[in-house]
Amino acid sequence: MNMSHSFTTLSPIAKHMRKVLPQLLLCVGLLSCKQESVVHPERKDIIEAVYASGSIIPKDEYMVNSLVLGTVVEKRVTEGDSVGAGTILYVLRNTSPTDRYAAAQQAYQNAQANLSENSPIIAELKIAAQNAESKFRVDSLELNRYKKLRAEGAITASQFDAISNGYTISDNMRRSAQERLRLTLQDLRVARANAKSMMSAAGNDLDNYSIKSDGNGFVFQLFKEVGDAVRLGEQVALLGAKSERTIRLAVDQQDIEKVKVGQEVLVRTDVTGADIHKATISKIYPVMNPADQTFRVDAVFTDTIPTQFVHSSVEGNIIIKEKKNALIIPRSALLQGDSVKVKIDGEEKTVHVTTGIMSIDRVEILSGIDEKAEIIEPTIKK
Repeated sequence: MNMSHSFTTLSPIAKHMRKVLPQLLLCVGLLSCKQESVVHPERKDIIEAVYASGSIIPKDEYMVNSLVLGTVVEKRVTEGDSVGAGTILYVLRNTSPTDRYAAAQQAYQNAQANLSENSPIIAELKIAAQNAESKFRVDSLELNRYKKLRAEGAITASQFDAISNGYTISDNMRRSAQERLRLTLQDLRVARANAKSMMSAAGNDLDNYSIKSDGNGFVFQLFKEVGDAVRLGEQVALLGAKSERTIRLAVDQQDIEKVKVGQEVLVRTDVTGADIHKATISKIYPVMNPADQTFRVDAVFTDTIPTQFVHSSVEGNIIIKEKKNALIIPRSALLQGDSVKVKIDGEEKTVHVTTGIMSIDRVEILSGIDEKAEIIEPTIKK
């Protein structure tokens, strides 16, 4: 069906009422909604606070992650256990890493043996070097003897040259044997260092199949059971301090400049209901979370920790300023430009005021009016 021309035709009266009715409703709305009341400034305590929300976490909370891929074959602890640094939480199947470590360990032991006093490689080269040294010494003595004989003319030049050549050959063989020994020792030391490094790497790899705690703590949650697969980097346990708690709050970026370490926080938790607990700001983190444009702020309880449970939601009011017996008016009575409407001798006048602390619904007046002032406060009547 073509709906492009299916409009209803209005009568002239209806068209007129259609134009007039919104204006009438607007006039009636203005007359019925905008009311005025007279209020007087009061002396009361006033607090300026910044709202923050977050959760209660264990102090020094951290997640334990798996550094390898595998399957759980042992679960060594349970929720509620206290553990020390290096306590094994899980053992993953490690047949291949065990074999690799055994092979690397054997290679290191062989490299170590090749450098020991009983090494056949070193012994053979040392004997060759010693024999070459002995031959060189004999030929050296023989050369010196033939030098004297040659000087006396007792031998021919060719006889002396033969002895001299033999000495040179012995010297070269001695140097060569010493160099072979030096280079072999150097190569064996490098081989031992490489084998030790390979054994250490294989040992670390094998050790990663035993998932351990990083420090002393309390096991709050374990995420795996025997037979479960574990991915590389997967979180397997939540640990932290057993009794100490940190309140992790998120503060809007528009308010973060007001927040300082040491300020008091009034906290209400979802677990304990309407009870109010006191805390103090302990740390402010300088990096904004781009997801919600908030800054992380930590606080610690200054009275009794309200609950043993962790990760429960909290709402907090961070006390920025407070004043006793301040002169206050409803915030709704404050006009733009820090002024108020007052009745003076039956007439309405606008008076500039100096403001101080502001809460959600009240504002402190420092000057401009006193307690006798009759302030005209607009109210909304639904």
